[in-house]
Amino acid sequence: MDAPSAGYAFEYLIETLNDSSHKKFFNVPRLGGTKYDVLPYSIRVLLEAAVRNCDGFLMKREDVMNILDWKTKQSNVEVPFFPARVLLQDFTGIPAMVDFAAMREAVKTLGGDPKKVHPACPTDLTVDHSLQIDFNKCAIQNAPNPGGGDLQKAGKLSPLRVQPKKLPCRGQTTCRGSCDSGELGRNSGRFSSQIENTPILCPFHLQPVPEPETVLKNQEVEFGRNRERLQFFKWSSRVFKNVAVIPPGTGMAHQVNLEYLSRVVFEEKDLLFPDSVIGTDSHITMVNGLGILGWGVGGIETEAVMLGLPASLTLPEVVGCELTGSSNPFVTSIDVVLGITKHLRQVGVAGKFVEFFGSGVSQLSIVDRTTIANMCPEYGAILSFFPVDNVTLKHLEHTGFDKAKLKSMETYLKAVKLFRNDQDNSREPEYSQVIQINLNSIVPSVSGPKRPQDRVALTDMKSDFQACLNEKVGFKGFQIAAEKQNDIVSIHYEGSEYKLSHGSVVIAAVISCTNNCNPSVMLAAGLLAKKAVEAGLHVKPYIRTSLSPGSGMVTHYLSSSGVLPYLSKLGFEIVGYGCSTCVGNTAPLSEAVLNAVKQGDLVTCGVLSGNKNFEGRLCDCVRANYLASPPLVVAYAIAGTVNIDFQTEPLGTDPTGRNIYLHDIWPSREEVHQIEEEHVVLSMFKALKEKTEMGNKRWNSLEVPDSVLFPWDLKSTYIRCPSFFDKLTKEPVALQPIENAHVLLYLGDSVTTDHISPAGSIARSSPAAKYLTNRGLTPREFNSYGARRGNDAVMTRGTFANIKLFNKFIGKPAPKTVHFPSGQTLDVFEAAELYQKEGIPLIILAGKKYGSGNSRDWAAKGPYLLGVKAVLAESYEKIHKDHLIGIGIAPLQFLPGENADSLGLCGRETFSLTFPEELSPGVTLNIKTSTGKVFSVIASFENDVEITLFKHGGLLNFVARKFS
Repeated sequence: MDAPSAGYAFEYLIETLNDSSHKKFFNVPRLGGTKYDVLPYSIRVLLEAAVRNCDGFLMKREDVMNILDWKTKQSNVEVPFFPARVLLQDFTGIPAMVDFAAMREAVKTLGGDPKKVHPACPTDLTVDHSLQIDFNKCAIQNAPNPGGGDLQKAGKLSPLRVQPKKLPCRGQTTCRGSCDSGELGRNSGRFSSQIENTPILCPFHLQPVPEPETVLKNQEVEFGRNRERLQFFKWSSRVFKNVAVIPPGTGMAHQVNLEYLSRVVFEEKDLLFPDSVIGTDSHITMVNGLGILGWGVGGIETEAVMLGLPASLTLPEVVGCELTGSSNPFVTSIDVVLGITKHLRQVGVAGKFVEFFGSGVSQLSIVDRTTIANMCPEYGAILSFFPVDNVTLKHLEHTGFDKAKLKSMETYLKAVKLFRNDQDNSREPEYSQVIQINLNSIVPSVSGPKRPQDRVALTDMKSDFQACLNEKVGFKGFQIAAEKQNDIVSIHYEGSEYKLSHGSVVIAAVISCTNNCNPSVMLAAGLLAKKAVEAGLHVKPYIRTSLSPGSGMVTHYLSSSGVLPYLSKLGFEIVGYGCSTCVGNTAPLSEAVLNAVKQGDLVTCGVLSGNKNFEGRLCDCVRANYLASPPLVVAYAIAGTVNIDFQTEPLGTDPTGRNIYLHDIWPSREEVHQIEEEHVVLSMFKALKEKTEMGNKRWNSLEVPDSVLFPWDLKSTYIRCPSFFDKLTKEPVALQPIENAHVLLYLGDSVTTDHISPAGSIARSSPAAKYLTNRGLTPREFNSYGARRGNDAVMTRGTFANIKLFNKFIGKPAPKTVHFPSGQTLDVFEAAELYQKEGIPLIILAGKKYGSGNSRDWAAKGPYLLGVKAVLAESYEKIHKDHLIGIGIAPLQFLPGENADSLGLCGRETFSLTFPEELSPGVTLNIKTSTGKVFSVIASFENDVEITLFKHGGLLNFVARKFS
């Protein structure tokens, strides 16, 4: 399917840019006049894309006019959107690419040409989520998890390149890392060979700065463990047009997107238009901080866009967020992020665009803006947009953007009124709603212990944690008996005795997601570590510390600024580049710690600089998890507990016995700014571009098949042809009624996609583990669910396998349910398998906000393959509801004010309903139960496109039929 031709309906708007470049562009302001002038900037980007892609079929003139009339049409009409590009990361990208490969098979079976199946939209796939921490400073001697059994098959990996001989610094005393002639540089955090794909450069003589040994060891194992997946990705990049794969070890998707892939203004055949992107991760919104429209939609919708179809969204309300004032010097950008997150969540911006304006915006750097935008999913907005302004241009110039292109960009953006000018406030956009946030009101804080929106002022942390121990089990409570709250358990570790108690920190991770893109907070963490080491402070060795940057750029400025050895000395060694702790891939805690936690029923803590802290996400035995800025992660690691008041209690003592408080080692804003100016330099961005474009030796040497259809290996436990197309017919069949369906799960409020979708490590007693064991794999070879997303058999077995899943049939957190025909309590998969053998359809009962959290396509695919035909909930997270429709599951909603309890449903009944031939958005359906009760529900379809997809049995079937 070809992409639509450029907007022939509005060719008269094409003009030549008034500069030396002579580029063409659609002068959209001419279309709307004063209407255009009051549109929010984000809506102007939507309008330009509609004008440019208007072909009268996929994008109609009516759609264009609806966007232009946003003020009256917002929330009332559905509009298509053609993004300039698509971004995938490997965890969610592999099922998308596997679906493409399977679709080629299906198209061939239906008599079509499989060669036609390829992305029409430029697509970048970053391999950044496969990193696991097999080695860190605590576990550098541990044998790695080889995973999958494929490392043995692959044979010995190619040896690392020998580190080139180091050239002398020639007297540049500020040079650090491998070039440092000082004692600490020689003896701390010893480095080994430089891996080929990470050419971090010393800015003074442009010689490689070697990577820490842990990076090399983790990358060595990563390539072995994920060899099958990497070969499949490489085959995909060769076979499918418009697909580029960023190899592992380069950086995380969001940061590579920000530093390398983003254009701000796209150029195609001399036509300029705004850069825009959607992708399979909810944190695509990070690029909103650079003035690029983008958001996450999940694998199913992304595949449609890759095939040349538009994304579809309800024309959104746009909340104008006016920032005023300036932040306190002791407040980090993470505090600003968490403060704004809490404020926006309280206001209620779910399903809306947020657009920032006001005097405070200019005081935020690009990295501050991108960090704020990256937290978008945590306050529920579709995106958070910072229009391009002078700060944006200065940032692009600083990062080496071509000056001629930069000038053309500025001229173009001003011509189409997409450039925000602080000096001209005469024509501020009109917003659906305006809220104000004074940056002066934001105080240092953390978020937790179980949800990112539960913000706690740093000064209240100790009292809040103690209150959580008292509270009943819930979002803020652990219900520890008063007489047990002061319990202490002694452990012996590495020849010394330590004491654990409630609040003890056992995981401290500065991870890649959200924060490492911000040099100020990362350098603050490094400077704090430096002062701590110089004061004689240390981190207890049983704490799992790690540093997983978003890209080699972070390693570069931490190394060149001289703070990396100090972080390493405290245990924060770089473990690799990619998502690790945040997605549950942390190294196992020591047996001593695990036994102590179990013995004392301790509420131990993880502290991380990420954006997700749901209970059990980091590690099953770590019940309290707090989000904090990188310097606070280091501070809590030093303290060894969150049960501390930093204002009045010391972190520790120096060698003379003097108490050292947090304020003694906290770096000033001036210190951080000076280091940032000196070391966040042009060479860093150039190094990342070189690394991305060069690839690496292991990646380049991977052998892949040269075939139109992927040669599926029936013995593979990583890549398997999914069963979505098994019953595909050339024409869709009529909607079938759901008759006598049993309830698979009876769930409460705020069931997240983490509860539903497989993520993290594979528990040894789980159905997925049994499947892998039956195929000859040992637990050491299981790898993670994320790495096995290309195998639907593993993923289906991991659906609803979260240990924190609370099923009302069971009455306690457990991945279990009741198979009612037999009365057995079984794993969710085993019960669903029995139901399918018996030919019994399934539904799920749920409360409010079903499917909240990150966008995960397997949170819909998994239930579908379990045999779930419908979900009946009080309300949904929009992205997840879209996924349900996209896979062919009916999203049903209780009438306002009603729920399972009010209707007297116990979940043990069977449920039946029939879909009308003329299904329409929001239609009311009647459900009849086996007890004779009849009640009405809403079919939660928002538009005709969703109904069409549902009638086809989901988006994949719809697209496959288009090619047949």
